[in-house]
Amino acid sequence: MAAIAFTINGKAVSVDVEPDTPLLWVIREHLKLTGTKFGCGIAQCGACTVHLDGEPTRSCSVQSGQIMQAAALLQKNPRPTRDQIIAHMDGNICR
Repeated sequence: MAAIAFTINGKAVSVDVEPDTPLLWVIREHLKLTGTKFGCGIAQCGACTVHLDGEPTRSCSVQSGQIMQAAALLQKNPRPTRDQIIAHMDGNICR
């Protein structure tokens, strides 16, 4: 389990989930915000779309481990280069 903290709908939240839990299930099952829907499960239909940093993102295919990896990088380096991002995210094989 891993504790993840983020802001959703303007509210700071923290949940303990397995690192490979897709964002969709964190939102629906752990936070009980059921407005985000499960559709096809392969990021094609758009039923699970959420805004992640202002960009539409299919939450069924975004694993929280990937978000945690990016958050850790940005905590250490708020303005990473493309090469630094690639190097940092390379160890996360869940995507």
